[in-house]
Amino acid sequence: MSFDIPNFLPALPEILILGMGCILLLAVAYSRTQDGKVAYGITQITLVLAALVTCYYFDFDSQNTTFNNSYIRDSLSDTLKLFIYLIVFMVFLYSREYLQVRNLSRGEYYVLGLFGMLGMIVMASAHHFLILYLGLELLSLSQYAMVALHRNDSQATEAGMKFFVLGSLASGMLLYGMSMIYGVTGSLQISDIAASIQESTSTSQVLVFGVVFIVVALAFKFGAVPFHMWLPDVYHGAPTAVTLYIGTASKIAAFAMLMRLLIDALGGVQAQWQGMLVILAVLSMGLGNIVAIAQSNLKRMLAYSAITHMGFLFLGVLSGTGAGYASAMFYIIVYALMSLGSFGMIILLSRAGFEADRLEDFKGLNERSPWFAFMMLILMFAMAGVPPTVGFYAKWAVIMAVVDKGLVWLAIIAVISSVIGAFYYLRVIKFMYFDKPAEIVSLPISARADFRWCISANGLVMLGLGIFPDSLMELCMTVLN
Repeated sequence: MSFDIPNFLPALPEILILGMGCILLLAVAYSRTQDGKVAYGITQITLVLAALVTCYYFDFDSQNTTFNNSYIRDSLSDTLKLFIYLIVFMVFLYSREYLQVRNLSRGEYYVLGLFGMLGMIVMASAHHFLILYLGLELLSLSQYAMVALHRNDSQATEAGMKFFVLGSLASGMLLYGMSMIYGVTGSLQISDIAASIQESTSTSQVLVFGVVFIVVALAFKFGAVPFHMWLPDVYHGAPTAVTLYIGTASKIAAFAMLMRLLIDALGGVQAQWQGMLVILAVLSMGLGNIVAIAQSNLKRMLAYSAITHMGFLFLGVLSGTGAGYASAMFYIIVYALMSLGSFGMIILLSRAGFEADRLEDFKGLNERSPWFAFMMLILMFAMAGVPPTVGFYAKWAVIMAVVDKGLVWLAIIAVISSVIGAFYYLRVIKFMYFDKPAEIVSLPISARADFRWCISANGLVMLGLGIFPDSLMELCMTVLN
């Protein structure tokens, strides 16, 4: 009796991360010290090794599948994985000192973060609905535990419970939608589903209902209106190091899930999901901006800002063109980098017993540290879409995608939304440059040298990519064409 040994090469980075994750679990369990230094070192080494393996086998012109065609390695998955590695590496670097001073650096954060990242890259390479769901649940379960990591904080515990309950509901909707699509097409494999839809002469009502449930689940994972209820409470209640993790790399993983579900599997029923994304985009851009204006907590403001940005992301996807998909990919990568820097600045200004998460905490930052005030200015300009930062180019690209599709009215709504959103970003700049610092926040900024260098590079990249955006956009175009 003979059997074929599967080709593990497409899943080599995942196997490496899984193995290192198991080693990390043992290292944390048997470490004599509980300061998280061993866990931090193993985690960062793992990310570097995974990135090197992915780069070594990176190829724009080829794709490989394994595990009975249920797992794929292509240029899209490799590119998204590399950005996930980079952002998670920076997240752990930014979070290290923050966790130590709050006695949260006991290794669990890095274990959960590494296994959550494994879920992200599994989602990026999934070529089967069940593999995609497994990756999503691995990420989600890790995030639920991370949000409630600070067990003595009632806000964190409440946020973790809300996230768990609503996340479970969204996962149930996703499974229900997948089951409906399986009932119509007879398969859970993405390529088989796409082929079955293309061969069908008419669109089944059951298939449409399945698409509706999948879009609802995607909207929840992105935090789009009206499925955004969890986002502000989780961003606010979780420790800032956890908010940094949830608000950055996991958005790229959600984009990978969207591409695998709506484009690769359900591209043949674009007419059905395009209208749903239009509604989600308009509601998200409108409500997100309006409610963000009323926020006095910076983490909640950035949460509603994230809702708005997801609305812009949907503009590129709903266009249904290669250029639109590339602009959406460009947008989510840029947003993850902007969010990384913005939450990183909150961590930079925080210290033991003090969270710099209120707008007033940024008052007079220019007097305390002109350089970091300038970095925050660049990040807020990028979020608002002010030239010459990369945020302007990202918004311009997705707006042009819908204009080319003939949806000029939608582009006008997006422009108006950008103008409204500029108010609350400029308010942060006003606090930094024109207000006097309060006594409690007037102490000098103290942070490790590596943190200072990386947050500075993070801000300057937003400016550099705005001046020279072509390389990243060409990468996105090449990957998706």
